[in-house]
Amino acid sequence: MDEPVIDLTEIGAVVFDTDGVVTDTARGHAAAWKHVFDAFLRGRSAPFDIRDDYLRHVDGRPRLDGIRTFLTARGITLPEGTPGDEPGAPTVHGLGLAKDRLFVDQVDKYGVAAFPSTVSLLHELRRRGARTVAVSASLHGRKLVTSAGVSHLIDLIVDGNDAAHMNLPGKPDPALFLEAARRLALPAAKVAVVEGTLPGIEAARKGGFGLVIAVARDGGVPAPGADIVVTDLGELSVRKRVLPFLGAERG
Repeated sequence: MDEPVIDLTEIGAVVFDTDGVVTDTARGHAAAWKHVFDAFLRGRSAPFDIRDDYLRHVDGRPRLDGIRTFLTARGITLPEGTPGDEPGAPTVHGLGLAKDRLFVDQVDKYGVAAFPSTVSLLHELRRRGARTVAVSASLHGRKLVTSAGVSHLIDLIVDGNDAAHMNLPGKPDPALFLEAARRLALPAAKVAVVEGTLPGIEAARKGGFGLVIAVARDGGVPAPGADIVVTDLGELSVRKRVLPFLGAERG
């Protein structure tokens, strides 16, 4: 089998999903969702499955979209509510606020770790002149990258705050990835995307990105549409060297 490679004669930048690819936070997200959904589902439906339900319906999506997708799968409809709802209120916003509070408390208390293999890959890419981007549907994308201590290895961050400000749809729409490519002044075909979620892989393929790499940790999920599937980014090598791309926004 050929060694999985990022060839920098073809690729000028690499976009990384944040949760589960750069930062070891996917399990924290899943645990917070289970706590919130199980409290809501009691007497209504079976408990939230921390693996299957999370991967199929929530992982990689903006928070409110994940709630809507999961509840639709269970045949449950809730009023939207407003951002001023009490956390845990039986509305889409109420459940989202409860989850967000739990997750942020966890980050503030325990911090965030970056995957060592991702850190090594980021170092190698930058050594060879490639640009690096962190993309997250979360409003806390910048906080996570900073907390993980990898800000100095990232040229640009595009997160949920950008999506809200620009009214960009969430994954599986490629809008966030395409916005990152736009800020880098690179066509999508010259950008690689490293993703760990099904909606993210679908978004990268829809966006016409030059290389789609799926990270299937711990056995992971199937990755239809990915060009390369690895269980850890330490399996990837980087080939060739490119000149730095100048003039791109640093965020």
